[in-house]
Amino acid sequence: MQVQRLCPMQNYIVKRILGAIPVMFVVVVFVFSLLRLAPGDPAVVVAGDYAKPEDIQRIRQKLGLDKPIHEQFVIWMGQILRGDLGTSIFTGLPVTQLIKQRLEPTISLCIFTLIISTGLAIPLGILAAWKAGTWIDRGTMVFSVLGFSLPVFWLGFLLMYFFSIQLSILPVQGYVRLSEGFIPFIKHLILPSLALGMIYTALLARMTRASMLEVLKEDYIRTAFAKGVKPGLVLMRHAFKNASLPVATIIGTGFALLLGGAVVTESVFAIPGLGRLTVDAILHRDYPVIQGVILFTSSIYVFINLLVDLSYVFLDPRIRY
Repeated sequence: MQVQRLCPMQNYIVKRILGAIPVMFVVVVFVFSLLRLAPGDPAVVVAGDYAKPEDIQRIRQKLGLDKPIHEQFVIWMGQILRGDLGTSIFTGLPVTQLIKQRLEPTISLCIFTLIISTGLAIPLGILAAWKAGTWIDRGTMVFSVLGFSLPVFWLGFLLMYFFSIQLSILPVQGYVRLSEGFIPFIKHLILPSLALGMIYTALLARMTRASMLEVLKEDYIRTAFAKGVKPGLVLMRHAFKNASLPVATIIGTGFALLLGGAVVTESVFAIPGLGRLTVDAILHRDYPVIQGVILFTSSIYVFINLLVDLSYVFLDPRIRY
């Protein structure tokens, strides 16, 4: 029987998917090691300084720390494969339930920030490359430097003071679910998205400009202009399409900035998301929740980068070969 071979594009996709498996295994080992290989007795750290010996023993048994480390890893891997991330020490609720409760605010914040940032940064980077050396280009670079320099928490407080306290046009803090109304949902996301997306917008604008500058020097771009093709058509159809690979990479890898920045942003704007959950878990030394959130966010990050790798096939047909 003849075995059907995969086409180059299918082969590329399969390789990228299989390549994500060992990455996830390394992430799982790292998250497992956070508690078990830390200096000192993890049960004492979790229980606190004034815990009784019986409390420490109870926590040690609850976390499975009384077993050999290889047996702990096998048990923990089995729980993960079943979708069980453990139970919170502080609340007594399953970690998966806590993550599910806090998932919508964080995902909404990250997606809305991504929409605002890409919608602003990509046109700004294209325009800066097209007008290289002019005041538009210099203004874009100044904006990028400011975006990298301003702390998220400071910018968040500044936006709250100006738009909420002085102008009273946007809410100060909190989060409204989409099911409770689209307009309140958007209003509560505008300020945190602007604060969180500043550094992401600056990074994406600089990368778009740099990538576009290289492409605009190519011969086929000069040929298109010589034929009388409209500048907008040349920039979008010919230049940006061929400059989109580095931009797509930054969009994917920059997603880690959003997940990391969400911890600070959600604390400033009192958004009950995964960032606030992580902060509360650290304050209460709730290691199962910390491990569960890190593992969950790492999985999202690996998945986003996998999607970016797969998008290369459609952005540049040469990748499939």
